[in-house]
Amino acid sequence: MHRRPSSRPVRALAPVLAASALLTCAACSGSGGDGGGDSASEVAASPLAAESTLASPRTERSASPRAEKSAAVLTPAGAKTALITEAELEDNWTQVKDAADWGDKLTVGKVDVADFLTARTNAADCQKLLDALYNDDLLGKPSGSSALTGFEESNSRLLYQVAAYDRARLGTSLNWLKTLPVKCDQFTATDSKGGHRTVQVIENPVPSVGDARQGLQVTVTGTSGSEPTTLTVELAVVRVGTDAITVTSGGLDGTEADTTRTAVQQGTARLKDVLAGRTPAAQPGDVD
Repeated sequence: MHRRPSSRPVRALAPVLAASALLTCAACSGSGGDGGGDSASEVAASPLAAESTLASPRTERSASPRAEKSAAVLTPAGAKTALITEAELEDNWTQVKDAADWGDKLTVGKVDVADFLTARTNAADCQKLLDALYNDDLLGKPSGSSALTGFEESNSRLLYQVAAYDRARLGTSLNWLKTLPVKCDQFTATDSKGGHRTVQVIENPVPSVGDARQGLQVTVTGTSGSEPTTLTVELAVVRVGTDAITVTSGGLDGTEADTTRTAVQQGTARLKDVLAGRTPAAQPGDVD
């Protein structure tokens, strides 16, 4: 597979030591609201909420006597409808059927607590980040309906998730993500074979859409065989009411900000349409 310039967003945390490994996890940049080598095939399955094809894309919660307007409830069918498609991504991304089985072996490791001599609690947050990246649950377990899809292009992967969450926990998760560029700016993780990986976390911008948002870029450097290998991944989370979209994209060729940005914009618009009882547009459109 040919390598593209290092401006392309790659799905991070894909099996870091695999030539075709890349992203899986689920997740998120920019703030502005509430807020040894494994191949890509060697992944662990991530559970998905069951989807009912008979469910209506949208229902309404019973309004209390004092409520002026009831909030839309994301149903299994609605979550599935809110997923982005190939038509909404640039370049030659191809939708895959095994996205739920993706897993990032490069993110499997134990954080070296010695890197946090004066802030041991930060080590726990960094370990939580690595675990969440591998398990595709940056925002924790959904409290309601959820759906997931994935796309591949060359050595890159993009994982896209839509789910309903408990509002308080969702806010806590977004605030936690916002602290990671400081708490986990750089640390070392050790795999089961004693190999060391250097992990760097920085804040990454996210389009100003939704009610709250957060983005990160995670870089994991290790070795594949005897060759140094670097996996870069972009994470973007956008909250819309008590629902959220999570985009995780990355790979061994670097990151591609344009694709991540497009997924966030188009995905947020689709989710809003579903919650409003509208049918999302078939083709992408500009989002202000």
